Order: sequence, then structure tokens, then C-alpha cells
Amino acid sequence: MIVDIEPWLAAVLLAVFMAASWAVGWRAGSAIQGRGDPPPEGKLDDAALALLGLLLAFTFSMALGKYDRRREALVNDSNAIGDFYTCATLVPDPVRTRLQGVLRDYTRLRLELGNADSPSREEISRSLKRLDAMHGQMTALVGEALAAGTPIAVPLTNTLNEVTSSQASRLAALRDRLPQSAMILLAVAAALASALMGRQQGATGRASLPETAAFIVIVSLTVWVTVDLNHPTRGFIRVSQEPMQRLLDSMGR
Repeated sequence: MIVDIEPWLAAVLLAVFMAASWAVGWRAGSAIQGRGDPPPEGKLDDAALALLGLLLAFTFSMALGKYDRRREALVNDSNAIGDFYTCATLVPDPVRTRLQGVLRDYTRLRLELGNADSPSREEISRSLKRLDAMHGQMTALVGEALAAGTPIAVPLTNTLNEVTSSQASRLAALRDRLPQSAMILLAVAAALASALMGRQQGATGRASLPETAAFIVIVSLTVWVTVDLNHPTRGFIRVSQEPMQRLLDSMGR
């Protein structure tokens, strides 16, 4: 899928696509000049550039919103696990020790998954199965504590439910990506704007190569950052795992 492409590769491909479109537009403009026809009006070029600017702003805003949602989901997830761990410390042994051990392993796995660099679908699937198995262990241990008559039955059950809910919310945030149609539309708009610029320059016989190159670079870099924000497990812009790391450190090793 287009949305799964590496951010730097997306930027490079778009730059090449825009440069090729500009060259096509230049040839079309040179043909207009060769026939002696008047150069086309620049209103269409301005409209295309304005539309491209709107699309860039729209997709960047969407990607930034999804990044913020992933960061918020991580904080909520770490808070839910921390609350459950606090309740687990109030449960008598042997359930307390076993439940704390499962929670430490659960937090460690969440941290490893968050720090993984471009994990494959198989690796993610295996990790999710392990997390589900740990949820089952937590539920069974909470059941044992309830059967033993723990006085914190209500908060213990509520915090367990919060851990389950926060995992579902975080998974939803990780899977929430920019629609592929939006990225295709952005690439098409960038190519058309470049082609119209090339046609205008070709029709007037004045090639503004430095300005055109700067325009292509700026658009490509903007798309690079947008795609980078859209990727939860690759690229330079990643959600910091500091809240989960601090939580694990507070649990001990």
C-alpha cells in the first residue's frame, strides 16, 4: 500500500514524479511557443498551487492529529497499567507476587513492541497473542483474589478493565492511518501543479530552474514529514516510550 511506503522513499518518488511532470509541461509550453500562440494565463497555475497548498495542509494536519492520538493513547495505557499495579500490591500473597510478575512482563513486552523498528506483521501478531495470553493470566489471578475475599475487589476489577480498554484504544490509534486516496490525490495535485508551472515557463521561454527545484524540494519535504508522522513504527518521528519506560523502572526488574 502507498501509506506503508518508507517516508524518505515517498519523498524521493514524489520529487521525481514532480520533476518529470514539469518536464512534460515544459515541452507542451515549448510547443505553444513554437506555434506562435500566446502563453496561457497564469490563473490556472495559481489555482492549482492554492489547491496543492490546501491538500498539503489538510494531510499534514491529519497526520499530526493521528500522531497526537498515539501519544495520548500511550500515556493512558501506562497510567492504566500503573493503577492496576498499585492495586495488585494491596492483594495478599501468593496472588500479589504472581500478578506483579505478569504485569512486569506485560509492561516490558509493551515497551519492546513500542521500541521495535519496522516490525513485520508476523512479529506484531505474535506479540499481540502474547499480550492476550497475559490478559488471560491477569483475569485468572484477579478471579483468585476475588474468590479469596479481597477487600479491594471493586478497584481491582475496575483497573483490570482499564488495562484491557487502554490496550484496545492504543491498538486502534496505531492502526489509524491516513487514507490511501488522500495520498494519491496529493501526489496527483503536486504533479499537475508542476506540469502547469512547466507549461507556463515553456510557453514564455523562461525556465526558472532554481525556483522550480526549490518548490519541488519544499513539497517533497512536507510530504516526507507527513508520511513520517503517519507511520507509528518507522521513520524519524516516533512516539516517545518514556512513560512506559518509567513505569517499568518503578516496578523493579
